[in-house]
Amino acid sequence: MEDLANTKVSKIVAQNYKAAQVFTAYGIDFCCNGGISLELACNQQNYDLQTVIAEINQALAIPETENFSNMPLDELATYIEKIHHTYVRNTIPALSTYLTKLCKVHGERHPELHEIKELFDQSAVELTNHMGREEQILFPYIQALAAAQRGQFQLSQPHFGHLENPISMMKMEHEQEGDRFKKIAKLTDSYTLPKDACQTYQVTFMVLQEFEKDLHKHIHLENNILFPKALEMYESTFSPKNV
Repeated sequence: MEDLANTKVSKIVAQNYKAAQVFTAYGIDFCCNGGISLELACNQQNYDLQTVIAEINQALAIPETENFSNMPLDELATYIEKIHHTYVRNTIPALSTYLTKLCKVHGERHPELHEIKELFDQSAVELTNHMGREEQILFPYIQALAAAQRGQFQLSQPHFGHLENPISMMKMEHEQEGDRFKKIAKLTDSYTLPKDACQTYQVTFMVLQEFEKDLHKHIHLENNILFPKALEMYESTFSPKNV
């Protein structure tokens, strides 16, 4: 990959997700706010650009096991639903139970746990509703769009108007969830355990951090790969010469 300094953070990750490991280590947002150059992202947080570039190049030297950029859109939408949506739904109940227990046992000594639980409970509701809208409205249309282009049959325009409409809403909701987990990470001091942490405390923070990492990849796949390619396909399908 050439000229990393002037390449958008989101594009670097879209081309090879291994770069996400470096951005996560440096606290550089590559999913919701990745539309800025690497140089600007480093300048904003006073990181040495060349050091970050060297670490990215090292990460990129490791082949990706999944090439999401080349995956057909309908397959990518199915992958996101089966892997990331399923993970969120399966993990929410356990995390909710762990946080409830922590608040009861440690809440008096660590009052921040109550706010963490409140933030997670909000996220659980919003993410569940968000994924439902994607699965019922947006993803089926993207999958039909991809199938129509392959089969070269005519697809009618969606009832929701331009494809940009639901995508803009999904991206706004992604940003809200990203902000919510930034607050959780801050309240937990980046998931640092207190000295009196019990085993449940350790497991809870470990799963919370895993949940946030999965959310970052989940949002990245949609914001930086699925949505832009779907919009490009939509425009080519419904451009005046093709209608």
